[in-house]
Amino acid sequence: MSQHKRQDILTRLRDAAPVIAPSMLKCDFGNLKREVERLERAGAAALQFDVMDGHFVPNLTYGPAVIERLRPHAEAVFDAHLMISDPAFYLDGFLEAGCDLITFHYEAVPEPGPLLGRIREAGRAAGLAINPGTPVESIEPYLEACDVVLVMSVEPGFGGQAFIPSALDKLRRLRDRVPRTTLLSIDGGIGPETIGPCARAGARIFAVGSAIFDANDYRRAIEQLRQLAEAIA
Repeated sequence: MSQHKRQDILTRLRDAAPVIAPSMLKCDFGNLKREVERLERAGAAALQFDVMDGHFVPNLTYGPAVIERLRPHAEAVFDAHLMISDPAFYLDGFLEAGCDLITFHYEAVPEPGPLLGRIREAGRAAGLAINPGTPVESIEPYLEACDVVLVMSVEPGFGGQAFIPSALDKLRRLRDRVPRTTLLSIDGGIGPETIGPCARAGARIFAVGSAIFDANDYRRAIEQLRQLAEAIA
């Protein structure tokens, strides 16, 4: 049953690709429920919840209790992007909160394999993220265990940063190495100017902050980005 649930999550993501996943780091924190509902109506297939602990990254955001309260208000895939120092310790909380895809950082754990396995065994999609300074070769031993590989195109922990072009080379190299079923994701500085090159390099999931949340019309912003990605993919 758990593996059926995981496969259903992955099918939803593949069917929706290119997936424009609003990065909730940039949303109106005073109106989280309203923001989730607006994004759902705007056609967002996934929402990325940026979890920060003030240790792995300097900033603090929210934990599983907040995500759990938002879960009933959207059908979208909930992606918990764990920018935290001990993701294994907190995993159960995010599973119980209803997260569908759980992505943690290679740099935060001594050995990613067991945690990727725990996420999959729980019936959720498992994602592994790498920071801008981490070479692709570092995660090659774990690619078979990943449902999603997330390339950071900015330093984690802050919104509104400029896109780091070297992320494109990482995407291209990963595209040639990951299993056919694995989805490549990109996070940081994604907007109308950068989404096309990222799609060309192999990305299928795009975490987007300012390009959506600074727009008056979320639906129009999401559709524009999706069309730009589709024109390349």
